[in-house]
Amino acid sequence: MQNNLDRLGKWAAENAMKINPSKCKMVHFTRARVKDQLNYTFGDQLILKASSCKYLGIFLCGDLGWTAHANYTVRKAWKALHFIMRILKKGNSTTKSLACMTLVCAILEYEFLCWDPYREGQIHALDRVQKKVAKFASHMNELNWEILSQRRKISHMCALFKAYSEERTCKAIGERLHRPIYLSRVDREWKFRNRRQRTDMGKYSFANRTIQLWNQLTAEILGTLLCKPNPFTKRVRRMINVVN
Repeated sequence: MQNNLDRLGKWAAENAMKINPSKCKMVHFTRARVKDQLNYTFGDQLILKASSCKYLGIFLCGDLGWTAHANYTVRKAWKALHFIMRILKKGNSTTKSLACMTLVCAILEYEFLCWDPYREGQIHALDRVQKKVAKFASHMNELNWEILSQRRKISHMCALFKAYSEERTCKAIGERLHRPIYLSRVDREWKFRNRRQRTDMGKYSFANRTIQLWNQLTAEILGTLLCKPNPFTKRVRRMINVVN
């Protein structure tokens, strides 16, 4: 690791690229207790240790959890919602809905395929923001919008559908999926094998959670897997809305 940092510093110096070591962080991604922690340097400056770091808008924690990012998302969404409530206090429902969908819901749904929360406290905190958004936009206490958990399920199924159909953007996911070792007469041929995990992070990961939903789909919903994503999304949305 240290050799790679030295090569990077040398390459940056040769190509006149300026890197600020003070903005760099070193994070140990592990759940085990690290007794002998290593120190890394960039040039002559020591890289500071941190429990989490922000990468492409997502907080990555050393314990492989999503608590930091969930709290950050909730705070940011509340801040955006309060801003809209001050500015559009006397606006109509159409304008409020458009503003909330653009500013608040975009924050709540940003890259949730990667960090989809599974703890009840985090899910409740996110749903609480959306309920307030729907109440402000529609002037009603009832939630007429799809809840976030349903939208996440639909997005997960669509992503797995793209991986199954070998779309270029999700090809890497499809290569890691395996067919079951044994199929009964009533099983469908497009089922995937469940992967055993010993930790919650693995059990509630994108692949494991989505495979369980995928294997529950009926032949009527799947139809032919040669269809386009839009018809498949509509069928999955109808099924999830009926179940919930």
